[in-house]
Amino acid sequence: MGNMWRRIFRSRKPAASANRAQPAAVMTARAPPMAPITRSAMPPAELEDRFHRFVFDLPDSDAGKLRAAELATLRRLELLGTRFDVRNLPRLPVVLPQLLRTLKSGNAAGGQLATLIGRDPLIVGEVMRVTGSVHYRAAQPINSLQQAVVVLGQEGLHRVLVQHVMKPILQSNAGAFGHAAGERLWSHAERCAHACAWLGKASGCDAFEAYLAGVICHTGTGAVVRLLGRLAPTDGAPPSPHFLAGCADLAARLTLQAAQHWELPPRVIDAITEYRNRASPAASPLGKALVVADQLAMAQLLGEHDRIAQDLDLGPAWPESFAPASVVRCQHDLRRNFPPREGA
Repeated sequence: MGNMWRRIFRSRKPAASANRAQPAAVMTARAPPMAPITRSAMPPAELEDRFHRFVFDLPDSDAGKLRAAELATLRRLELLGTRFDVRNLPRLPVVLPQLLRTLKSGNAAGGQLATLIGRDPLIVGEVMRVTGSVHYRAAQPINSLQQAVVVLGQEGLHRVLVQHVMKPILQSNAGAFGHAAGERLWSHAERCAHACAWLGKASGCDAFEAYLAGVICHTGTGAVVRLLGRLAPTDGAPPSPHFLAGCADLAARLTLQAAQHWELPPRVIDAITEYRNRASPAASPLGKALVVADQLAMAQLLGEHDRIAQDLDLGPAWPESFAPASVVRCQHDLRRNFPPREGA
């Protein structure tokens, strides 16, 4: 992926600021270090800019406005986005919408679920593989799909469907040039889904719908990576924050199109719609949870990679949606469930 971005944006290190401290941790070789921040709330726009530079492996920029070449590229992106055919997106397994509806009813028997799952070899393989893992290993060997479904339970089956069916679909959306971006977007998706389910629980949201909304909220970003790969180089300077914000707006629109194309639950589509229009406060409980979870996942992932301070306090950032104490507890829960990996 680095070759693609170097082709589109021939990296030039921005002039060093006299009051910008260098981070203690070592950054990746391809992107210049970003300054750590103090323990205080960070404006959402700055957090999103840092997140997208991390995902795309791009250097920082001090540019205060769009350059002419960036404006031309955004216009071409918009044109490509308008022509983007959602039918080119990978289809969800045919049985998945029916399976989700059956799980939603809450009274599906193991045999009924096994019959539905049995229509798709990919889902069958993942269910049997997961139930054969150490975490689920039972006293007696699992010899049937129905037995595996019972062992998993509805919550476990939900996680299998998202993590082992949606993950390859979302990562393939970034294309060959976007492999590294796809991996980083999936790392964000896992954290965002976890935080969205955690925050949504207190608001009475359906746990699986909240988890699903968190997983797919950056689906369109992978599509933007593919679109950028089709464009000629710009003027060679590192992309400005305004350019990346324009790319993020297009990505949010494509995410909504993907959610509609995949026939996801109505409340998930409504939350994605509110997420796309996040300049206005979200109205629904799931929309509020998704907007906050997205930012918490960004901060968690950036902190794990020493792009920002790991003790960033985002508690007071959304007083109209969640109490600061709830946000801080969600941050702590993310840290417990996604501890930094050695050498990350």
